Amino acid sequence: MNPNLLSFGFNFKKAIRKINRLYKNINHYGTSKEIKNVPIEKMRNIGILAHIDAGKTTTTERMLFLAGLIQNMGEVHRGNTVTDYMEQERERGITIRSAAVTFYWKKHQFNLIDTPGHIDFTMEVEQTLNVLDGAVVVLDGTAGVEAQTLTVWRQADKNQIPRIIYVNKMDRMNADIHLSCETIENKLRIPYLLLQLPVIEEKKFIGIIDVLTMELITYGKLNDKFVKKTQLTEENIYFEDAKLARSKLVDKLCNYDDKLADQVISIDSLDNVSTADIIKSLRTVTKNQTAVPVLLGSSYKNVGVQNLMDAVVLYLPTPNDSNRIFNSFEDNLCARAFKVLHDQQKGPLIFLRIYNGNLKKGQKIYSFKQDCSEQIGRLYVAYADDYEEVDSITTGNIAVVTGVKKIMSGDLITNSSTAGQKAKNNILKKNKNIEKDIDKILGIGVSIPDPVFFRSIEPTSASYQALLEQALNELQREDPSLRVSFNEETGQTVLGGMGELHLDIIKDRLLKEYKLEVDLGPLQIAYKETPIQKLTDTLTVETKIGSSKQFITTKLTVQPIDISKSSKEILKLDKSPEYASNIASIFPKHLVAVRQGIDVGLARGPKICCPVVNVQVILHYLEVGKGTSETMISATVTHLIQKILKEVDTKILEPIMDLEIISPEEHVSVIISDLSRRRANVYNIGIRGNSKVILSKTPLSELLGYSTILRTLSSGTATFTMQYSDCEKLSSELEAIAIKSVRGF
Repeated sequence: MNPNLLSFGFNFKKAIRKINRLYKNINHYGTSKEIKNVPIEKMRNIGILAHIDAGKTTTTERMLFLAGLIQNMGEVHRGNTVTDYMEQERERGITIRSAAVTFYWKKHQFNLIDTPGHIDFTMEVEQTLNVLDGAVVVLDGTAGVEAQTLTVWRQADKNQIPRIIYVNKMDRMNADIHLSCETIENKLRIPYLLLQLPVIEEKKFIGIIDVLTMELITYGKLNDKFVKKTQLTEENIYFEDAKLARSKLVDKLCNYDDKLADQVISIDSLDNVSTADIIKSLRTVTKNQTAVPVLLGSSYKNVGVQNLMDAVVLYLPTPNDSNRIFNSFEDNLCARAFKVLHDQQKGPLIFLRIYNGNLKKGQKIYSFKQDCSEQIGRLYVAYADDYEEVDSITTGNIAVVTGVKKIMSGDLITNSSTAGQKAKNNILKKNKNIEKDIDKILGIGVSIPDPVFFRSIEPTSASYQALLEQALNELQREDPSLRVSFNEETGQTVLGGMGELHLDIIKDRLLKEYKLEVDLGPLQIAYKETPIQKLTDTLTVETKIGSSKQFITTKLTVQPIDISKSSKEILKLDKSPEYASNIASIFPKHLVAVRQGIDVGLARGPKICCPVVNVQVILHYLEVGKGTSETMISATVTHLIQKILKEVDTKILEPIMDLEIISPEEHVSVIISDLSRRRANVYNIGIRGNSKVILSKTPLSELLGYSTILRTLSSGTATFTMQYSDCEKLSSELEAIAIKSVRGF
């Protein structure tokens, strides 16, 4: 026989034996796009949250690949990822709209939502957080906690969402896990629990040490799903570091888990606590949000994502853990709408998180906020911009429905108004004296941030006006942070948004999705007005409309207040002895009309027609003649408030932004010099890796077009982020400039 063939046969068998030995040390999990019946305790509804460019979408893409939902991984810079499917997202390399996708991992179902990182689209994050059970917060390993990380963290705190932190980009030269952990404690104000250590050899990130299991984890090539785990022994150079890290982890956990502390005391050792007990403790601590587990990896290199998915299964809660009050709906449906999307073929798509009961296609549903019933058409499970039709969806899942016209984002949904009232009664039985707060407890409606920029908009042809109005209505339903109003003085339609990019995207979508060419006016700042002094006045209106006599007398006080030191209730009822009997006799429907009149009266200040803030209205007296309409009451209150505001005069407030600039050191001096000309208050200059971080409070009016200016000053090497901080009064000189910029004279 040919000796070369003998040699080939021997080497081939040797290779097969080697592969079989290796296969014992690897995990390989796969799935496909299909709907499975998974017990609710094996479901995870999670969101991916982070600062812009921390790697959320890349991490999501790797999860989908490892789960077998996609066969090839897309890249953000190539514009071919699953969850960034909008044309604008692929062109700009950023996430603009949250995307939901369902997949399976280790017999668990993940309903995952990838969210935007840019401050202009923070409303997308806010809507998503309403329906999550847990979240993964992604950090850039070279930067740690950044500006928008703080924003999404506070949003998650408000919604009491358990989180784990994933430190990404550990393959970068200046990545530092310990620096990232320091920023977690210093900026997020929460203790960290480091579960992994990076393995760096010859300045290359080659693997991860699992502190809990004392294993060295290494990975294959980029497109491999294989993970090799090697148990660390005392001879291994990483053993002592891993052992010390494990002891520190257990010691730290004992501060937040009394059961684990008692166990450590009973065995008198930090080293002999079992991995199962540590995992159980970590799950408890994560659920209670007393500390946060920290993992690491490089999503782009496909390193560490498998362990992150395992951590989601181990530490983040199930739908049952977070359903709480929604069990009061008993066998009835309870779901929340958290996203509205207009599809050219399917029409409006409403994304629902199902808290209780089941949802079937063709079913009737009732919205608490809209106080109306609608019949849904088709029912889908979402895979980003692809949808799989199903007949029914069970508790804990994310559903997409068609055929509804009135339901908005944030609405709470049940079977009928009767079912809704029954659930409210059940909640009130368990929690007495909360009747006033019942809507707040149910989370009906979402708080929408005020816009910071305005631009007028008009179609290039008058024949497109009706189409433009329809398109803006659809976009506003999708994005509640987009405000569309009509300026009576100029006769223009005005868009209000969260930033320059936000309004640019709206214009781009009108062109590419609706085929409408529009002209946008110059950017206008969202100024506000506040009264200078307190004033009380009375107004009587007596008129006749048709055969109906209308009579109202009301006495109001408008006074400036410090909103930070008072309740946010604008209307205050005067219950002093002089007016108490009159106030007590006011009908509830008349009080509603008064509130509506106040809202309208404060919507437009006397100087530049901006909202009036930091103000309180005291109602002293209200007399309403028989047969007088609520509309007339509202109009009278509005007229009196605007009369008072003109008499007391107002001061203009300008928005102040928290500005964070990251720049190489050689450009810092010229950037600071430029900021000083922009009335900026630079309060800190720090170090982040090889760059400098400049923090300042800067008037928004000084930051128009700042991205272009910063690129020029730094030769394209500096980046910045900003978010709303507060409002400050303008001086007389600056106020005159602001009035001219708004009025044009």
